[in-house]
Amino acid sequence: MGEQQQDVIEVLVTDHREVEEMFTELETMVGAIGERPKTLAEQVVIELVRHSVAEEQFLYPAVREHVPGGDEEADHEIAEHAEAEETMKRLEALEPGDNDFWPTLEELMRQIRHHIQDEENDLFPRLRAACTPEQLTELGAKVQRAKKVAPTRPHPSAPDTPPANKLLGPGTGLVDRIRDAISGRGRS
Repeated sequence: MGEQQQDVIEVLVTDHREVEEMFTELETMVGAIGERPKTLAEQVVIELVRHSVAEEQFLYPAVREHVPGGDEEADHEIAEHAEAEETMKRLEALEPGDNDFWPTLEELMRQIRHHIQDEENDLFPRLRAACTPEQLTELGAKVQRAKKVAPTRPHPSAPDTPPANKLLGPGTGLVDRIRDAISGRGRS
């Protein structure tokens, strides 16, 4: 084993960096048509959905419990997720040759970059101050487990707060992964 368990903030910041790398690559392709921009956009959506679901299942409940003003903060972050999920749903239906593909992708990148900045500059420092290292590490493990069974496609009408999201998420995730395997979605 020997692998050092990351705390929740380390796990989520790693996700942020991976998505930013994909955004940067997509920005070099703006206007291009073909398989690579579509596949990379699909990979972005898969990662963002898994990340969002894990945050909604474990991070935001912890924020509500431990961070002063956490209810309002969690509500704000969940609202940003809902907005981005609507954009991802629109993007999912588009091809790089469609007039709306690149503007929709650019809108998603703006939304996600704003969200990342909010979390990393405000929420994460407040959470780190409010929780013990053990609590943060336990949350990190829960988030990593949740990401493995989370949906891979946007589901804007799905519940985004516990307990309903914890009950429905794994089943939806299984169906999404089966659909992805059959269609080849998100594979390079």
